[in-house]
Parts: sequence; structure tokens; C-alpha cells
Amino acid sequence: MNVMLEPRVDKVTVHIGTGESGQRLVNAETILGAITNRVPVRSTAKKTLPGFGIKKSEPIGCRLTLRGEEAEEFLKVALEVAGSALRAGQFDDTGNFSFGVEEHTDFPGMKYDPDIGIFGMDVSVALKRPGYRVARRRVARTKIASKHRVTKGDAMEYVKNKYGVDVVEAA
Repeated sequence: MNVMLEPRVDKVTVHIGTGESGQRLVNAETILGAITNRVPVRSTAKKTLPGFGIKKSEPIGCRLTLRGEEAEEFLKVALEVAGSALRAGQFDDTGNFSFGVEEHTDFPGMKYDPDIGIFGMDVSVALKRPGYRVARRRVARTKIASKHRVTKGDAMEYVKNKYGVDVVEAA
């Protein structure tokens, strides 16, 4: 097999949405930092939603991006916590996929604390092949050949082989 055609993990983005600022957001940042050993960044509301009590530019969540070896290790643990099963609908046409983790207490080393509560999180994974940078670099930018792009089938096969995840076709 050509090593240039082997997909790899470009980045893993982890997000916890609290819907409000204050102590709940601080607790979510603490949990996300404890799970990943990184400092999360706050996400702000894009528009005002009076029905939910959300104002534009108010912090309502936290997120962080993992790359390289850290991304691989976190993804391995997160897929186990999520049950090692994904639906085909969770993959998009460009080789990315997302899944949710219902409770942070499922991660190893995390315990329930009544003062903090329980938080769920969204995990989004972007896959790419080596050489994908030529489409994004500033100098000598060129297009990526269609056979070099990561497809939905490639992504599903990669996750099955690398992480032992069952991909369930939609019924």
C-alpha cells in the first residue's frame, strides 16, 4: 500500500456546551482540562436568543483542539467511552466524523463530584492524507487530485481498522 494514500488524524476538536456563563462554564473548563491535560478556550454565542436567555458574545461553552500523538491517544480513549460503535450517518463526504460522549465520568480517572455535576461533550475528528497541505499553503498552491481526497468510505474503513470501531449502516 502506498503510504501517501493512508489517511491520518489531522485534528480532534472537543467541545462542551453549557448554554450559560458562570460557574457551570468554569466547571466545564476544569473537566475538559483534566481529561485532556490542555487549557480550553471559551466559545461565545454568535447571536442573541432571548428565549434561552443568551446574549450575543456571551461565553456559553469551551473547546480545544488536539493534534498529533495527543489526538490519537485521546481518540482511542474517547471511542472506547462512546461504546466503540459509530453510525454511518456520523461521517461526512470529506472524511470527517463526529460523536458524543454522554458523561465525562466515563473517562478513566474521572469521578462524580456533586459540586460540579455531569457534562457531556462533542468530539469532532478531521482526517487527511499526507500531502494535503499543497491545497492550503500560500506559495505554489495547487489542487488535490480527486483520488487523493479522503472519502466517507475511506474514513469508515480507517476507523474500523485502526481503532476497532463497528460502523453500523443506517437502517
